[in-house]
Amino acid sequence: MQAAISNIDAEIIVVDNNSEDDSCQMVKQVFPEVMLIENKENFGFSKGNNIGVSHAKGDYLCILNPDTVVAEDAFISLLTFAKNTTNLGIVGCKLINGVGEFLPESKRNIPYINAAFKKLLGNSNAYYANHLSENETGKVAVLVGAFMLMKQSVYKSVGGFDEDYFMYGEDIDLSYKMLKTGFDNYYFGATSVIHYKGESTLRDKHYARRFYGAMQIFYKKHFRKNVLFDLFVWLGIRAVYVFSKTPTKPLKEVSNYVFISEVMNEKLIAVLSKKPVLKSNLDNLENATEVIFDGNTLSYKAIIEMMQQQVDKKSITYKILPKNANYILGSDNAISRGEVVSLN
Repeated sequence: MQAAISNIDAEIIVVDNNSEDDSCQMVKQVFPEVMLIENKENFGFSKGNNIGVSHAKGDYLCILNPDTVVAEDAFISLLTFAKNTTNLGIVGCKLINGVGEFLPESKRNIPYINAAFKKLLGNSNAYYANHLSENETGKVAVLVGAFMLMKQSVYKSVGGFDEDYFMYGEDIDLSYKMLKTGFDNYYFGATSVIHYKGESTLRDKHYARRFYGAMQIFYKKHFRKNVLFDLFVWLGIRAVYVFSKTPTKPLKEVSNYVFISEVMNEKLIAVLSKKPVLKSNLDNLENATEVIFDGNTLSYKAIIEMMQQQVDKKSITYKILPKNANYILGSDNAISRGEVVSLN
């Protein structure tokens, strides 16, 4: 993030919703220039972001999840697009997961009842904005809360995030309020950001309950009451809850490690099960290889581009050693929150 704002006048605001770990202390020690807001309770996504925005000084806002990796030129590209686009509501970008796969929730349609029904049954085609390819740029209805850029004045003109949503649905609601107010939302496919968590699947019964609960709030606020939809959601949530099992992260089998850098990091050798091979590129990777990118010698833009070039190799996984860090991080799927491995 710091590299991405190094050439623009920007501030970083971190809102902590009463975390139980030592993340706040880490931010204070490692990133003293960051504005840290420590809430005394978990207010949820909507209220937490609204609190952060209330402290923002910039003309533009970027709502950004903490589990993201942003290329150095991402904000410059998106701000240029935003400033040259009239009537702009929100602009989002291409999100990829921890193995370089495109996340379709980057661009979505309005979740009308028919699309919501199909999504509940496992068919998400009508839910996502498939009129644009992942690399194209154009108007879409709904963007994802993991990355949303807009003018602060526009955000406030529609009331910001609706705090009736605790988690899930608030980004759909904000996107829809922009459209109702007369703004246009855009998907900008020329910029990619890693989002480690990704969108959970309906295999997670707890996600199903939260997501469709949020959809009920959305419909009650913006559409007339639909008894059939309420009944279908009620039955669907319970069916998913009864018959689904909470997904577990599959065991990862790593045959070898590759460290993409100019020089070997000796601490890696101590924590990995096998000594990594030092390489400068991703050519000739074997199956079941875990690639570790060195953020001290590679730009995050280069790392993101390399991951996307190898996306067809399903057995390749990735970790990143951030610049000046003593840990590597990454995620091998869209179910888990990812993994952090200390090099201490």
